[in-house]
Order: sequence, then C-alpha cells, then structure tokens
Amino acid sequence: MSDSNNTSDFTNPSTFILLGIPGLEAAHIWISIPFCAMYTIAILGNFTILYIVKMEPSLHGSMYYFLCMLAVTDLVLSTSTLPKMLSIFWFNSREINFSACLTQMYFIHCFTVVESGIFVAMAFDRYMAICDPLRHSSTLTNRIMAKITIAVVLRGGILIIPKPFLARQWPYCRTNIIAHSYCEHMAVVKLACADIRISSYYGLFVAFNVASLDLFFITVSYIQILRAIFSLPTKDARLKTFRTCSSHLGVISASYIPSLFSFLTHRFGQNVSLNFHVLMANVYLLVPPMLNPIIYGVRTKQIRDSLLRLFTHQWA
Repeated sequence: MSDSNNTSDFTNPSTFILLGIPGLEAAHIWISIPFCAMYTIAILGNFTILYIVKMEPSLHGSMYYFLCMLAVTDLVLSTSTLPKMLSIFWFNSREINFSACLTQMYFIHCFTVVESGIFVAMAFDRYMAICDPLRHSSTLTNRIMAKITIAVVLRGGILIIPKPFLARQWPYCRTNIIAHSYCEHMAVVKLACADIRISSYYGLFVAFNVASLDLFFITVSYIQILRAIFSLPTKDARLKTFRTCSSHLGVISASYIPSLFSFLTHRFGQNVSLNFHVLMANVYLLVPPMLNPIIYGVRTKQIRDSLLRLFTHQWA
C-alpha cells in the first residue's frame, strides 16, 4: 500500500486509491447503513416497476415505456457506484484499476445525461397526452419511441466519450489518491500534472448544455400543459389532469435539485468542506434511484393497483 501512496512520478498509474468520504473514515461503517438501505430500496423498487409493467398489459403504453427506461437507468447509475463504495466502507478495499475507474466514470456521467433525456421524453409524452390526446397514440408509436430511446442513449454515449478519453491521455505524477468515493470526472483529472483546462471546460460545456436545453424543453412542455389544464371547465377536471403529471414533476425535482446543488457546491463552494462535497455527490447519485419508483408507485393509480393485485395474488 505504501507504494500506492507515494508521490513519485508515474505517468500511467495501474490503480487509483479511493478514500471514500475524506475526513469521515471513522464513520464509514455507520454511513454505509443508510447507503446500503437506499441501494436495496432502489434495486427492489426499480425491478418491481419493470416487473409490473411487463406483466400488466394495460401498462404497455408510452408513459410506462419511458418509466421502464428510467428504472433501467437508475439501476445502472446506482450499481455503477454502490458496490465499490460499500466495499470501501466495509472492507477498506480502496484500490480501483485505472481502466475500471475510467469505465465507472463513463457509466456515471453517460447515464446521468441519459436520465435527463428521459425526463424530456416523459415531458413530451405528457404534453401529447394532455394537449393533443387524439394524436397521442398515433404520434408515440413503438417505432417513434424506439427512435427516441436510441437518440437519448446515443446523445449520452457520444457526449461523454471525450471525458474518459482525455483523462486517459493526461500524465499523472502527483498522487493516485482520489479524495472521493467513486471516480468522479474532475476528482480524477485534478490529479494530472498537466494543463487540464480542456477537460474542465468540456465538463462544464456538457453539464451546462444538457441541463439548460433539457430544462428548456421540459419548461416549454409544461407551460403548454398548464395552459391546457387551466382551460378545462371544472376544478375537478383540472386537478385530475394535473395529477397525471405530478409523478413526473416529482422525479424531475428529486433528480435535478440534488444534481444542481452538488454541481454548484463543487464548482463554486470553495468554503464548503470536502466531506460535504462528497456526501452531496453521493446523495445526487443514490437518492433519485431510490425515490423514483416510490414516487411513481405512490402517485400513479395504475401502478399502485397492479402492485396491490400482485401482493394479494401472492398471499391468496
């Protein structure tokens, strides 16, 4: 281990050392309890969503298709980080292979962008369902949904490729110790003994463009949706229609608020402690995958009824 901690020159380290949550090493075991609980809930919740939608023919529509995409994305995001994180907390297994670190970096950032694209697709689905219901099913056909899926995944995959590619090119001669619990992009490239401005600027470019464009399209969709809702004749009709959007708004809030807070504190919170930075980065990756199936399970009557039927059938 001492060889891994020295600061002698090495251009291509074979391994990095993840510290977990710096400054809170003594509390790692206690921190692992809520983290493990969140991961378990995320796994069970998202697999339950996938199973219910698959088994219930009435849920084979565009809204639930995009919900399944979101569930798969959440499973990938949480599984990309939690197993290694828990091995650090439980077994002090801090080493991660250089290529494995870059792979983890790619999956985390790629599927974060994919998730944002899914939120846009879900907003478009709600727009069509409320503002143009007669054309909803003819517009969002299986072929169109497949094209949307390919576009969302390709956008995430292509935009993020330069991050690990550039990170692999830099010489690392300071240290191989990453003050983080996973291979976050800037936490890795800051270890390079080179001018990393291109990596920093590209990371900002991707984050700003993805967030601003996606939030713009989501906002435009909901402006049109709200106009349609407020034009309905009765209060009950307005509330009933708005409830069909409440789950989507809930998962957007659960994802974007921690993400924005983590991004702002990481970039501009110079006076914020490192352990708080890392904790917020973990919350941003762990909380949405846990909350998304809960929000949809509680707020969506069709899923709630299907879940009740599943349990009553199992215990009958």
